[in-house]
Amino acid sequence: MTPPLVAGVDSSTQSVKVSVYDLETGALVREARRAHLPGIDVDPEEWWAALQLGLDDVGGLSDVVALSVAAQQHGLIALDEDGRVVRPALVWNDTRAAAAAADLARELSSSVWAREVGVVPVASFTISKARWLAEHEPHHASRVAAFCLPHDWLMWRLRGSSDITELTTDRSDASGTGYFDPRSDEYRLDLLRRAFGREVHLPRVLGPRDAVSGPGDLVLGVGAGDNAAAHLGLGDAHATVVSLGTSGVVMRRASSMPLDETGAVAGFADLTGEYLPLVCTLNAARVLDHTARVLGVDHDELSRLALEAPPGARGLTLVPYFEGERTPNRPFATGSLAGLTLDSFTRDNLARAAVEGVLRGVAAGFDAFDALSIPVEHCVMVGGGTRSRAISTIAATVWGRRVDVVAPGEYVTRGAARQAAWAWSGLADPPEWPLVRESLHPSGPLDEASRRRYALAAQRVLERSETS
Repeated sequence: MTPPLVAGVDSSTQSVKVSVYDLETGALVREARRAHLPGIDVDPEEWWAALQLGLDDVGGLSDVVALSVAAQQHGLIALDEDGRVVRPALVWNDTRAAAAAADLARELSSSVWAREVGVVPVASFTISKARWLAEHEPHHASRVAAFCLPHDWLMWRLRGSSDITELTTDRSDASGTGYFDPRSDEYRLDLLRRAFGREVHLPRVLGPRDAVSGPGDLVLGVGAGDNAAAHLGLGDAHATVVSLGTSGVVMRRASSMPLDETGAVAGFADLTGEYLPLVCTLNAARVLDHTARVLGVDHDELSRLALEAPPGARGLTLVPYFEGERTPNRPFATGSLAGLTLDSFTRDNLARAAVEGVLRGVAAGFDAFDALSIPVEHCVMVGGGTRSRAISTIAATVWGRRVDVVAPGEYVTRGAARQAAWAWSGLADPPEWPLVRESLHPSGPLDEASRRRYALAAQRVLERSETS
């Protein structure tokens, strides 16, 4: 008898991925990818169209028993009372809501926000975007009857619904809005009113094993935010996970919600009913993409160049705040290339500085965890950035920690599919899907001189952004 198949969807910033897995073993059966249009204002219909093409490319769902959708967190989709999109979605890495976030944080104080909902408003979060919408587009705000997130909206469309009262979400994605308390699993409508000026309809929050009816006999799992799905996709409940995609993420499961009034560590929920302390940086894989374009090389050649250069790139230091930064919270910061000399300004050193800059930027997550006494002795690294041989080779030495690298793959879709399998099976726990990993250890002592140079260059960038 053919084992049942389950599917997972990852609707990310840059593309949608659809993967089909063997429910019993977690073996990948088939997969497809479709690109998304770039931008910070995106018509959700573009995501829907890409998903339909991805489902066609993967051979459809006729032999799939369950599916779950994971998607980029925080994006604000505003709907009117008839379920129509009021304006293009405001996506997570849009920094225009930075002033709104700062206002919200001042109105209640960072310590109050951390205590009440586990997060302090930054430009990325949905609540900041709601304030921005109310202040800057009152003509659109007046039409809003419901807010939802990208994964909520795609699941809703898969169900064939246009009734806003049928919107659903899960704890992991709801916890990234800024108006949801993951301890009580309830929305904080008072905070939404503070941000938007009034209440609107919000998706019903389902439990980790819950499911809704899809088209035909297809079971739709509750879905998730992309980071929670990636963590579940790895199947290691206690791992500290570093995900290098468009953003750089450091996260690990916890039994209680962390309270970080600096806002660096977000007290998100995970996909199992617990919590997922998380630090996010804005600049990761796209820094490498752009550096490769500037050098006129592909990623394999970028890695070769970076590995030809010595550690520290002969003093060349890249602070990669190309799109502003979230950790530290400087949405209007810009990048910096320091240490330019005739000796350091070479192609291989620039490639090395880009790789080390991404890794040192992500290390802000380790520092934030250390400040809260959250131990990180070793980590598991995933995401598109791990396809870079230079990243996987250099990371352990730059971070001074053991790094386990798993085979390149779509771990967000894997986590979504694992959650779908859990919902379909009705079992107490998600199925065990084993993974093979390679452990990499630091090849030498920490390059303290390079670390200090980066810290100094980053501090200068931050000081400049405060006065600009």
